Amino acid sequence: MEMNQITVSDADLRKGAEEGMDAFLKVFIDKYLEVTGGKINADTMPLLNGYQHTLLGYHFFREEVMEGGFVQLIQNGYGPYIFDNPFAKAMRMFGAKDFSKLIYEAKKIYDAHRADLEKERTEEEFMAMYEQYEAFDDLEEQYMEEEEQITAQIATYVDEHLDSFAQVQ
Repeated sequence: MEMNQITVSDADLRKGAEEGMDAFLKVFIDKYLEVTGGKINADTMPLLNGYQHTLLGYHFFREEVMEGGFVQLIQNGYGPYIFDNPFAKAMRMFGAKDFSKLIYEAKKIYDAHRADLEKERTEEEFMAMYEQYEAFDDLEEQYMEEEEQITAQIATYVDEHLDSFAQVQ
């Protein structure tokens, strides 16, 4: 199956840019979610290119970590998407160097405890994971403090490399 040409409207991009970086990135992310049905699996992986997957990965990362930290990100099945792909390397390329280091630090914890982190759990067991994996706390705190700056760096990169993320019409 060949990759779809992802198109976004120039008008939507302009409107998004006026509203701010979040709205600007959302124009792309909404399109990727539409194309993939919001699911990342063997069938949907080929539908996006590496740049598009990186931006979608950041969307999932940000949503999950802001809501429930790395434990929630991993428990909701995004561990492999973030840590087994060149996400951290791409973030460095996008200009988010400190964020890239943060991802590599989180990956060390993930790789060391992967089987346990990905295990099916009851709600009670899930909540207990936050105490068990306090190693993530500092990284989550750092991300919360830097999230706006990181998102701005990514938005700037996307804006300067639009053709890599979608065809603008």
